[in-house]
Amino acid sequence: MDRTVPVTRPGPRHLRASLPQLALLASLPLLGAEPLRAAPEPPPFPPSAEFRSLQLITLACSRENTAEPCDKARSLADPLLDHPRLPASCKDTLWTIRQRSVVAASNSFERREPIDRAARSLTAVCRLQLAVPKPAANAAPRQGGLNLINPNQN
Repeated sequence: MDRTVPVTRPGPRHLRASLPQLALLASLPLLGAEPLRAAPEPPPFPPSAEFRSLQLITLACSRENTAEPCDKARSLADPLLDHPRLPASCKDTLWTIRQRSVVAASNSFERREPIDRAARSLTAVCRLQLAVPKPAANAAPRQGGLNLINPNQN
């Protein structure tokens, strides 16, 4: 007895489309669908003065332990958390400011230290990183030093 099984590979079901589905997809531009547009330009990077003022207000919150500077520090840090151009390390620092800048019963070292640390690092962590230009592919290699990729070449 010959038991042969035909080998067919129809492909995954979710990738197959029927003729009516293809016709519907082809007619979409005719039904008034808008053409594709370029992605909107991201907002500009916040100025360093904005981070500096947040830093000073956060330090005042840490020092004074009163509602006015703490509320202001949280309200200034909050919208920056959603900024698309800020790096994750900056957002982590902003999150620390947002969470820790609250009035406490005692202005202890344990309360002040995380707030001060976040405030001190804010201007360094939240600055615009300029792209470093890459050397051209045909640029001459630098002289001297070890060539770890090809150790036999020097």
